[in-house]
Amino acid sequence: MNLKFLSDFEAKELILEIGRRMYTKNYVAANDGNISCKTGPDTIWTTPTGVSKGYMKGDDLVKMGLDGRVIQQGKLKPSSEIKMHLRVYNENPEVCGVCHAHPPVSTSFAIGGISLDKAIYPEALVNLGTVPCVHYEAPGSQGIPDSIAPYCTTHNALLLANHGALAWGASLMEAWYRLESVEHYAMILMYTGNIIGKANVLSCDQVRELVKIREKLGIRTGGLPSCCVDRATNLADVGGSSGGARALCVAGVPGGTAGPADTEAAPPAGSAKTGLSALDIESIVREVVSALGKNG
Repeated sequence: MNLKFLSDFEAKELILEIGRRMYTKNYVAANDGNISCKTGPDTIWTTPTGVSKGYMKGDDLVKMGLDGRVIQQGKLKPSSEIKMHLRVYNENPEVCGVCHAHPPVSTSFAIGGISLDKAIYPEALVNLGTVPCVHYEAPGSQGIPDSIAPYCTTHNALLLANHGALAWGASLMEAWYRLESVEHYAMILMYTGNIIGKANVLSCDQVRELVKIREKLGIRTGGLPSCCVDRATNLADVGGSSGGARALCVAGVPGGTAGPADTEAAPPAGSAKTGLSALDIESIVREVVSALGKNG
């Protein structure tokens, strides 16, 4: 393990920059969120309590040891949620940056108790992986560090039930990018699952290929998403036919234990599958329009 630590100055400047980005992107409101960056094997700089992440100053930041002792601070104390940052660092020595925020879409998934674990988006699978949703614990309590501990060496980000999102990385910038990816992934799942109502789940062979790419990039964490075992449903150009392919889907690559699922989403409430093709529907529409014209 050959970690490259930022200097105190570099770490503080990067924390301030990411705080501004976090606030500008609406990932936090008021004084929400916290950020930390490792500057040595046993030291970090972190954001204080009670300050907007968009308007922090260098003198606001707090230097701490991984044992929880305060080494240097101004007028403000560290956030009560620093305990979960410290737990990530202590569980996984390869981590050098941690970001916690409340991005609206991923926080909505957290409130719903829904993990981000569908194999529908290659970039998310390669760079981020799956994002489990851990059970609820009161913000700032010891329960949160305990709840996240099992995932610190196997995953790259988590949803905290009814709370928000947490991401970490080998650098603070990587942790920030992963937090951005969590929100982007959640937004895509929201659109495909609740607005468009359909998503082609990647086949298990396609997932294996992406996992190999991930490993070549040196990323060996992230877990495995649900995939479809019998055949890919995304290999044909789509020209307007409404026919939806079906496939057996399981949790993880073949060998997963989840029961069968359907890549074609259920129809919206109040509707039913008609069995008509797009051409059939177009023909019916033309006839209706023509009849209305004659009776007008």
